[in-house]
Amino acid sequence: MSAAASSAPDAVRVRPAIATDVPLIYELIRALAEYERAPDQVSGTPELLHRWLFGAKPAAEALIAEVDGAPAGFALFHGTFSTWECQPGIWLEDLFVVPDHRRSGVGRALLERVAQITVERGYTRLAWTVLDWNEPALTFYRRIGAAPLDEWTNHRLSGAALRRVARGLPG
Repeated sequence: MSAAASSAPDAVRVRPAIATDVPLIYELIRALAEYERAPDQVSGTPELLHRWLFGAKPAAEALIAEVDGAPAGFALFHGTFSTWECQPGIWLEDLFVVPDHRRSGVGRALLERVAQITVERGYTRLAWTVLDWNEPALTFYRRIGAAPLDEWTNHRLSGAALRRVARGLPG
């Protein structure tokens, strides 16, 4: 398994996150929330992040991008399953590059590595969402051939609504 993405500048290194990276990943999550104009929506803790990335039953994985040894970004992803294809895939939950390293190949290196992992595992797809106002990301994704799924609308159950449905749908 190659640690560096193939077409990234030599100074960019992408490596799997380890347990001692949790404070860094959490800091990057908070920076991402700031960038996405939603800092008040971060309700998780480093302890929860550690549990779900490195605990007994990990639910996700993370990669760290470094430029000349300094943290420059991260990607966090987990498995999916397509019932139509009857095969697994990867959901890229977050990909974030710190401002000083944007447009320098860091995002490309992270995305390439997640794509490589997807292919290495024999999975059939890599999917993610992007905010509709994030034009730099949208432009990049169009340029690499990612297809927007405009006909799909994301939905979410969380908090009280999730607990209500778990107790049984009304009617």
